[in-house]
Amino acid sequence: MDAQAAPVEVKPRPVQITVVRGRHMKNTKGTVLHSYVRVEFNGILLGDSPKMEVISEKEVEYNFTVSFDCAVNEGQNGLDDIAHKPVILTLVEILPKEKKQKEEKTAVLGQGLLDLLPLLQGECKFKTTVTLHPLAMSPPDIARQDADKPEMEVAVSVPDPLLSESYLLDSNLVKVTVEALYSAPDSWNLSGPPFNYVISLQLPMIGEKEFALIFANGVLKSGTEKEPSSRPKKWPQGNILAPGAQYIPESFIQSTSYEEEDGELNRKEDRDFRLEAETDKRRVMWDTERRCFIDPAAVLCFQKRIAECRFWPIEIMKIPQIAGVKGGGGKPGKGEKAEDDGQISSHGVAYINMAPLLYPGVQRIRGAYQVVAFNEAEVFSKTKRQHSVLREVVRQGSVMGKAGGPISMASPSTRQGPAKGSKDDKATKEKETLKKASAILKPSTSETVADVEQPVILNLEGQQYVDAKSYIVVEFALEKPLVPKRPPEELATRVKELIPPRPALPHRTAGAQKAVNDYHSQITSIAAAVLEEYQELFKHDQGRETPVDYQTLEEQKRKLNYELNFSGKYFAFKEQLKHAVVKIVREKYLKTVPFEDMEQLQTFLSELYIYLVDQMHIALNKTLSMDVPDPVPQSFLDLAQLKHFAREAEINEDFNLAAKYYKERLARDRNNPDHWFDYGCFCLLISDNGKAEECFHEAVALDQRHLNSLLLSGVMAALGEQYKNAETFFEDATCINPGSILAWTLLGLFYETEENIIGSEMAFQEANKQLQIQMSSRQSTEEAKVSLRRTVEDFEETGEVSGPEKGPKEGDAAFEGAGITEIGTASAPDDSTSASVSSKQPAGLVHKSGSATTIKSKKAPQKGPSKGNDSESGTMMQYHTNGILPKISPQESKLSEVSAQPCTTIYIETAHFLLQVNALPFVQRALAHELLCPEGGPSCRYHIALARFHLTRKEFHEAEENLEKAVQLNHRDPDAWALTGHLQYLNKNYAKAKECYERTTHFITDASEMHPVYLRLGSIYLQEEEYEKAKNTYLMACKNSPSCLSWLGVGIACYRLEELTEAEDALSEANVLNNTNAEVWGYLALVCLQTGRQLEAEQSFKYAVKLNLQNEALLQEIHRLQELVGFGNPAF
Repeated sequence: MDAQAAPVEVKPRPVQITVVRGRHMKNTKGTVLHSYVRVEFNGILLGDSPKMEVISEKEVEYNFTVSFDCAVNEGQNGLDDIAHKPVILTLVEILPKEKKQKEEKTAVLGQGLLDLLPLLQGECKFKTTVTLHPLAMSPPDIARQDADKPEMEVAVSVPDPLLSESYLLDSNLVKVTVEALYSAPDSWNLSGPPFNYVISLQLPMIGEKEFALIFANGVLKSGTEKEPSSRPKKWPQGNILAPGAQYIPESFIQSTSYEEEDGELNRKEDRDFRLEAETDKRRVMWDTERRCFIDPAAVLCFQKRIAECRFWPIEIMKIPQIAGVKGGGGKPGKGEKAEDDGQISSHGVAYINMAPLLYPGVQRIRGAYQVVAFNEAEVFSKTKRQHSVLREVVRQGSVMGKAGGPISMASPSTRQGPAKGSKDDKATKEKETLKKASAILKPSTSETVADVEQPVILNLEGQQYVDAKSYIVVEFALEKPLVPKRPPEELATRVKELIPPRPALPHRTAGAQKAVNDYHSQITSIAAAVLEEYQELFKHDQGRETPVDYQTLEEQKRKLNYELNFSGKYFAFKEQLKHAVVKIVREKYLKTVPFEDMEQLQTFLSELYIYLVDQMHIALNKTLSMDVPDPVPQSFLDLAQLKHFAREAEINEDFNLAAKYYKERLARDRNNPDHWFDYGCFCLLISDNGKAEECFHEAVALDQRHLNSLLLSGVMAALGEQYKNAETFFEDATCINPGSILAWTLLGLFYETEENIIGSEMAFQEANKQLQIQMSSRQSTEEAKVSLRRTVEDFEETGEVSGPEKGPKEGDAAFEGAGITEIGTASAPDDSTSASVSSKQPAGLVHKSGSATTIKSKKAPQKGPSKGNDSESGTMMQYHTNGILPKISPQESKLSEVSAQPCTTIYIETAHFLLQVNALPFVQRALAHELLCPEGGPSCRYHIALARFHLTRKEFHEAEENLEKAVQLNHRDPDAWALTGHLQYLNKNYAKAKECYERTTHFITDASEMHPVYLRLGSIYLQEEEYEKAKNTYLMACKNSPSCLSWLGVGIACYRLEELTEAEDALSEANVLNNTNAEVWGYLALVCLQTGRQLEAEQSFKYAVKLNLQNEALLQEIHRLQELVGFGNPAF
């Protein structure tokens, strides 16, 4: 489709306007109304209706038609005029003649405006009702608010659509709304000489030609006047007599929250200033909307100029209003005109960032933009524009009219020659004046800054805007987005094409087990019928107390068989059982075709007979036996524990064991997308990208709305250079969860790889918006929790409940949120991540072993950190490690809790998520943005994330450098010390690792993953033979998240402390959680040898050897003890 092509027909097309009838007409005098209707458009009088006579309040039929020619291309009454200029309908009353009166006197009863916009939307005919508004000086009876206002029924028609379908599809309609200038300079006073406040900008409308839009007659108001939140928008015309008619029907300015705006002053710290500026300071109000019709070529030009230079200048100034030339005075001379031309003051400019209009699907931007002093060099550097539109307008006198005069709004049609008409026609004169004034608004393409020497002028008056922090509120709205956005349905369809959803497994109505169950049911039914028949046949023998002998039983059997055969019930029972036997043959033995060999048939019948008899006995035993079968024991491990054990194996680099746990989760429920997602993340860790991508696709196939799997599918597609598929996955994720910070940030990172700067800016901006929403919610909840805690403390101290100012009220949302919402620590993942990756350490694991085991120590155990006891915390903070770690007081500990929640950014949250799912290539991109982010930079969290990245890649030197910087920036961050401990542990520097781990456990705020800290610290204690500390440390791990290794550590420590009973209990718990751990069996063998149990010792040793125990020291210890006690090894 050629966007540059003009419409098929370029001839002007007639637009017919018919005033059909009027209602609720009122006159100023008498009961009979003599009136006519005047119709005007674009400053031209189209005609007056015949004079009609009607009784007041009755309907009057006018049936009056006028027309004008609409120029489809540039010309008189063009498409842009249709867009922003209404048809003015004026109801004129003819007053009765008085004595000695020669000419008729008239009075305007009302005025209404007819919007022709439907003609630009493809309609050929439409009818509407136009309300007539009274003039300001109308009589009270006519201007009454409670009375029915006069209205006219009007019909508009064109013979053919003004625009072809292709032209209408490629063109666009831009609505520019200038609302107000807030925080006006202090020098602007209401008591001084009147000024005309003017705003101007340019837009392309026809091809690459730009036309000026002038918003004049702004109203200066004092700070005491407050504006309503919803205000109607005004027409841009200034020649409207009725005050009520100047408002566009059903078009209002709707104020939104500052955070949702697209301008410059939309941050949280700007809120107080804007509230003060919009309520207490001076302002200039326009509230005017200007519609601009831009043709297809201009649409492409508009997009191109925004892409080349995203900033669009909007100029503002004030000029003195001319009160008119006093009588007798002639025209001003050249010198006076030149002096008037120079009367421009307070020339300012605001730079509108129009780039959001190039975001996919965006049709509207609205925001507050700061006004600065106009400087041509600065304007050219930012916008590549070489002229001031306002200076050209003022030089020609377009806005130098009297106060309340018409606004000059340039449009393509005003560039044409003067319209034909009489010189005495007032409207024609006004039109010619408008054309002459706006003919210069198109900038000369041949004139450049270099052609004309312009002296550098200091704009001191414009500096007032900067000093007063003035800003304007402007809105740009498009009828169609410049860049269409793929609808969610199309994205969902595309994802289904890439990853077809797996259909639900059909419910099988047949099967081997069901066939056997049916056979059992039939046997039970027949047995009940035979028993009933037996009881009926031999009921006279049931009362005997003597036992029945064998001959009597045989006689009863013979009579029963005879009765069943004679009555036909035997045959009925066979038919009843026949269908069940056939199902067993087909479903269990898979025999569906006749036998060709009689020997095979006989063999099969014998086998079938034996099986049927056995199953009959099973069914009869179930029917006649009262024994209840034992229930099948359930597994002690649930899915959350399996995931925890898999994560533990990952940390210990036991990837085979981790894979086993992930596969066991899949075996239990293959239809859970979270299981496939977790297994895919594990495959990424071991660099099996192909299998990882298959897992993510499998999760999406099971659930097309699984957000994390969609994101990781996009990551894998991007890494595989399948960019089209990656974009589909990321965009679909943003449609599924528009509030996801991760989805928008990953989409922005992907757009950057494709050098789509506009797209990445859009995605990052939306992610930041969602982050602000989440942070505001967290802050309000945290404030509610603090207030509630203070209320409780006051009640405990004084016994009185604090007042409303000290705590939230019950029933408030903040009160409820304080009770149910927990604010995460600084390193906690973002709320937008799903439960499958929100924490690798599951909280609240329930130990489901059969025995309730209690571990008691002979000595008083060393208490762990208590979050509610400051004295204990203070005591434990006194560890001093060779001058490296300073002592921490309880006050500092409390401060660490406060400082544990720094401001976060979208990039650091995304980096944490990517580290959790092992998508390392995208981690570097996110962290690179964190360095450049104004709210980010090389913070403690940044260095921690980068250290985790290097640790995952085994780059220990780089990780150490980042951890040192993280500790320097925040020495109270538990994650920094935990990672430092892991680094030293992996480097086998156990002394330093122990120091770091101990410091981590002494913080009030836990690290993001405490389980590996406890395990590794406990192992160091065991190596250093500090068994009591090792026991307490492992018990902390068992309390938070029990596992086989944590209970094994407790068992080893208890064994070394010669607490054999408690050691056996702990090792039994470990064995319940994982019965394939060779070390558990080895230590159980030691315990059994110490307690003199030969059989258990031999069994434990046998399993330890069978599971290939690798701990040589443990093996040697077992052998020595076996030799000492003389048993335990069957090989002796």
